[in-house]
Amino acid sequence: MALGPHGIAGLHGGGLDEEEAIVAPVAEINVTPLVDVMLVLLIIFMVAAPMMLAGVPLDLPKAGSSAVVRQEKPLIVSVTREGNVHLAGDVVANGALKARLDSLRAEHGDAMVHVRGDRGVDYGRMMSVLAALGEAGFARVSLIGEARPAAGS
Repeated sequence: MALGPHGIAGLHGGGLDEEEAIVAPVAEINVTPLVDVMLVLLIIFMVAAPMMLAGVPLDLPKAGSSAVVRQEKPLIVSVTREGNVHLAGDVVANGALKARLDSLRAEHGDAMVHVRGDRGVDYGRMMSVLAALGEAGFARVSLIGEARPAAGS
């Protein structure tokens, strides 16, 4: 085989034409390293995602401080074990809760709302009351519970 001007062997054994000497370069991308990196990232996210959702389990200390004194009187929303909602001492029907909260929002503005719920209240019922408070525009909502007695008393 004879080598042409560009170092490429001719097929005919003789000199090479200009067209035969030009060979297109092979353009292939090796995707194996890319796949390896993507699989490693996928594994990292699969391991880290449950930690981001669940949070870190902590044993938080109990505070023995006195209650904070507020200048403004909060709006009290109570949910009984049966799911009845009491707003400022009055029982509110399920369908009238949103309208009543809207009127209280117009009357009191951005008042602090304390939500008290019985231990046996259905979780879905509590979430619907909290959603109604959010839709009415109350941004300062606190869930109220009983303080645990001190260890020595």
